[in-house]
Order: sequence, then C-alpha cells, then structure tokens
Amino acid sequence: MIRLKPPAGESEIIIDLTGPEGNAFHLMAYAKQLCKRLGWDSNGILEEMKKGDYEHLVQTFDLHFGEFVILER
Repeated sequence: MIRLKPPAGESEIIIDLTGPEGNAFHLMAYAKQLCKRLGWDSNGILEEMKKGDYEHLVQTFDLHFGEFVILER
C-alpha cells in the first residue's frame, strides 16, 4: 500500500500493542515522555495506569493520549 506522508510536524505515532512497544513498561515510559512534551504532570496518569491490569493500562493510555497516538492490536 502506498500512502501520502502527513505534513511536517503532523506525523502519526503508531504503537503496535502485539510487539515490544506494547509492553506495559514501554507504554508507561511513552506516557511520561508525552506528558513532558505536552507540559502535563505525569504522576496522576502513571498512577492511574498502574491501578489495574494490562487492559486498564492500555485504556488509560488511550484515554489520555488517543488524540496523539494510534494503538494497534
């Protein structure tokens, strides 16, 4: 498949949850990096991500960063 590149500064961030990037620790590290870039406090988001199982972590990540990151299963 051929697709057009997004305009500069609007590149998609895609995380494959079935690969190494889908690891819970990787997702938490990515959340911390995104919070820093966005000027958000990461403590509350990371604590919420840790409160449940892996699915809860993914749903919390998507809730906060779904506008910026595409998660693939």
